[in-house]
Amino acid sequence: MNKSRLEAFSDGVLAIIITIMVLELKVPHEVSLQALLPLLPVFISYLLSFIYIGIYWANHHHLLHTVKKVNSAIIWGNMHLLFWLSLMPFVTAWMGENHKACLPVVFYSIVLILCAFSYFILQKVIARDHVNDEKMNAAMQKQSRKGTISLLCYCSAFALAFFQPAISQMLFVVVAVMWVIPDKNIERVLSEKD
Repeated sequence: MNKSRLEAFSDGVLAIIITIMVLELKVPHEVSLQALLPLLPVFISYLLSFIYIGIYWANHHHLLHTVKKVNSAIIWGNMHLLFWLSLMPFVTAWMGENHKACLPVVFYSIVLILCAFSYFILQKVIARDHVNDEKMNAAMQKQSRKGTISLLCYCSAFALAFFQPAISQMLFVVVAVMWVIPDKNIERVLSEKD
């Protein structure tokens, strides 16, 4: 399979995921600022998930630029990631509608854990192609450390969600902020090769 075909398919799936999430924002029947207040938790949940999808899209973009040849392991690793990301609209809407309840926050954290784990798997499958490339391996290793910290935060958020959903939600924000600051390691290695 051509690498650009895999990228286009992934981009399309991520665009659909964002579209589905925004459709959960219901228009109020009243024309007042007061009517928007009940939508605030839903909007904040959407905003957080939009940022997460953007983070995955950007990192996926850089990761796929390192691919020389697409094989079946990369295709299925990519599909595994897209599957878990496709559950984001459901858990986003559920958490937005029930932001103080523990169960929606628990499920949101489970989906984030599975997204992070599936990205880690995709990264490892792609890294096999760079066994002899020390700079690329070092760049991917640095990104893996950030991923491990994220995974630990998600697991903590999962445990805390049963008692303090608000703290779990704050952990989601912390991880998002950590990833919004771009990791330029892979990008730097790729530009050195050009």
